[in-house]
Amino acid sequence: MNSQDQDSGQGAIANLPHQTLLAALRNRRSRRFGAGMNIPDGPLAYRSRFGPAPLTEDEEAALVFAACGITGPALADLCYARGQGGNIMAGLVGRTIASGDGIQSVALIVTNDQSTCLVRRPRDFPAAEIPQLIALSQEQKLTELYRRTRVQFKCSRSAPPLTPLNNINANIWSAHAAGTTCFLPINDLTLLYINGLLEIFNETTGAFILDERAGFRPAGLAKFARSRGGHLEDVPSAGRLATIKHVELMVAEFAAIEQGMMLQNLGLMSEALGLGGYPNFANHENAWFEALGFRMGSMTSSRYLGMGPILGRLARCFGKDVPVNYPLGLEPAGEPLLRPFCPPCFPSMRDAVEAVVALKFGPAGTFSPDNPLAPWRDGREVAAAIPKLSPAAVAATIAYCEYVWDRYGRFPAHLAPFRTVVAFQAAHLDAEFYDRFYQPEAVGENQRQDFARWSGNSGKPGAPRGD
Repeated sequence: MNSQDQDSGQGAIANLPHQTLLAALRNRRSRRFGAGMNIPDGPLAYRSRFGPAPLTEDEEAALVFAACGITGPALADLCYARGQGGNIMAGLVGRTIASGDGIQSVALIVTNDQSTCLVRRPRDFPAAEIPQLIALSQEQKLTELYRRTRVQFKCSRSAPPLTPLNNINANIWSAHAAGTTCFLPINDLTLLYINGLLEIFNETTGAFILDERAGFRPAGLAKFARSRGGHLEDVPSAGRLATIKHVELMVAEFAAIEQGMMLQNLGLMSEALGLGGYPNFANHENAWFEALGFRMGSMTSSRYLGMGPILGRLARCFGKDVPVNYPLGLEPAGEPLLRPFCPPCFPSMRDAVEAVVALKFGPAGTFSPDNPLAPWRDGREVAAAIPKLSPAAVAATIAYCEYVWDRYGRFPAHLAPFRTVVAFQAAHLDAEFYDRFYQPEAVGENQRQDFARWSGNSGKPGAPRGD
C-alpha cells in the first residue's frame, strides 16, 4: 500500500494480543493532530516539525480487520418455522461487525497518498474462497487477509473538495492530510431494501405501503390489499400502514447503524495501535462518489419529485427543474465492484427482485442444501426444512419496486442506492503538539510508544516548545 518501512508498525502489531477491550474503551479518544500537520491560527496554532508519517500496510490491515474483517460463519440462530421470519437471512458469513440479515450492506473504501482500494465483502467472493479467508483471520494473518480482500482501483488518494458543503469548516485543517489514511464506509441500500420488502409483504406481516407524494395512494399494491381480497393489511386500524419515505428511512438507518459499528471498531483499533483517529463528515450527497469515480446518474428534479406533466412544465419555465445527480455503481475500467439491485445494473426492477430471491434460494443461494458456508451440523437437512419465500410476497415486492421505479425513475425513491455518512481518518500522532497544549493524560502509553517508534523521539512528555 505504501513504501514506508514496515518495521515502524511491527511493535504495535505484535502488542495487539496483549491489549484489552476495557483499556481500549477507556482510553479511546478522537485525536486529530498527526505528523506533518498544521493548525494555521487560533489558540492551538501549531506546525509539526516532522514530515508526514504514512501508516504501514500492517497497520492499515489491522484497522481494516477491525472495521470489516471476515471472521467465520454467521450462526443464523433463528426460528425457521413458517411465518417466523428465519428466512429473512441473505448471507451466512460473519464479519467483525453485525449486519442486518447477514447482507453486509456497508462496503469499505481505503485511501491514502498512494492508492485507493475497495475491501470486498463476503458476498463479493465465490463461496469456495471464504474458508481460506476465515482461516487467515483465525491465524491472525491480517496483512495477508487485507491483501486478499482489497481491490486497488486508483494509484492515488481520492478525496472530495474541502469547500462547504463538501466538508465542514472544523475539518478543513486536517482532512485528507498527507500521511493519513481515510476509511470510508459506503452504505449499499438496495439489497437490504428488497430483502426487507420480501419479509414485510408476506402473509404473516402483511404491511401495506402508501405513496405520500401521490396523495397517499397505494404504492403499486392496490390489488394486494385485504379490502380487495389480497393479503396486505390496508385498513388503518390494523397498524400495518407505512409510507415510502418511512420505509426508506428505516433501510437507511439500519445501514447507518452497521456503519456506526464499523467506525467504533476503527476507533478502538486505533487506540490499541497507538494511532490517532477520528470520525469526520462524509455526508455530502455526491462529493465522495464523484471523487472515487462512481458511475453517476442524473434526472430532473420534477422527475425526482414525481411531478405531473403540468407541474413539470411550470418548473422548467421558471428555471426550477434542476438536475439531481446520484451514484449508480463503482465500475472502474468496466470491473463491477459495487453494483445496486436496480436498473441500469438490472434490466428492470422485476429482474432485480428475482435476483435477490435467487441469491437466497437459488441453486447457489444462501439456503441451498449444497451451501458450503452453512453453519449447522447438517446443513442439508436444515436447508430442506426452511420455507421458501411466499409467491404472494414476491409478487407484491415486484409490484411495489416497479411502481417506485416507474413513478420516480430510480430506486430507492428518496435516497440514492449508495450513501456515505461518516468517514474515519487515521494517522501517527505528533505527541509534541499534545505536550504543548494538553494535560499529560491526553496522550496515552500506546500513543507515546507509537510516537517513539516512528519519530525516534523518546515519546516522553517534555517541556512545552515555544515556537
